[in-house]
Amino acid sequence: MFLADGTPGGVITAEIMNWTGHVTAAPRSRLGDLLKRPELARTGIYILTGDDPENVGRGIAYIGESDNVGRRLTQHARTEEAGGKDFWSRALVITSKDANLTKGHVRFLESRLLTLATESARMGLANGTSPEPCSLPEADTADMEFFIEQVRIILPVLGIDLLRERPQVTEAATDQAAPRRVSPRFELSSRRHDLHAEAQEIDGEFVVLAGSQARKQWVGAGQSYKNLHQALADDGSLVPRDSSNHLAFAADTTFKSPSAASAVVLGRQDNGRKSWVVVGIGQTYAEWQESQIPDVLGEETTS
Repeated sequence: MFLADGTPGGVITAEIMNWTGHVTAAPRSRLGDLLKRPELARTGIYILTGDDPENVGRGIAYIGESDNVGRRLTQHARTEEAGGKDFWSRALVITSKDANLTKGHVRFLESRLLTLATESARMGLANGTSPEPCSLPEADTADMEFFIEQVRIILPVLGIDLLRERPQVTEAATDQAAPRRVSPRFELSSRRHDLHAEAQEIDGEFVVLAGSQARKQWVGAGQSYKNLHQALADDGSLVPRDSSNHLAFAADTTFKSPSAASAVVLGRQDNGRKSWVVVGIGQTYAEWQESQIPDVLGEETTS
């Protein structure tokens, strides 16, 4: 990554060694500086991101392609009434360092990225339609699939989880390829409200497992997690159960922290580092985290 003007809020470029792709990103307020970049005159893919006005706490994105990405971004910078898009606050442009991306390549990439974004379901999509991928020669198709894998690596580094795969729940003991990336299972129970939830941390994300229970109503103070609780109920992540006091997670659901997850489960603010405990052991999430440090360092910690 390179901060083109020396500030994290300006134009940023990103590359991966031995990859022909090149990513340039900037906030909408710096679109003028972004348009001065030579890569903006190339054929490429662009992604516009912003806050979803109809879903509090969730992002929304638009994926497009153009023979001249800069010209297309200028059109999207207009008001909605003038044919532009109002929602976006950041633009990412994906081009090739060797300028070998053709119209056929970017049409293929646009279609595949829309499919992957839909499957990931991490952000809403402002695209009205998803074009069918154009047919490419076998060798070109293989090249573009590799290109896409690099894009999926680099976007989360830039803070965009649009294409990031959903975590795959597994048992930590059987994950021999990456034993430190998957936690044991955690549980959170409330006898008072007769509810139970289970979760697992996977690649740094806290995932509440499908079937886990949550309070039907938010009963605590604070707006941020209350809004998150409501958003999950609105988008179908939380669905009614037979019990009038409970909702259930319809699918494995990712949270930014264990506290966000426990707040949604309990319907109030909560310190998830203490509430979530390892199944069958009772060790808290915080204690489990701390227990990893001596193992990583290969030595006992001292006070």
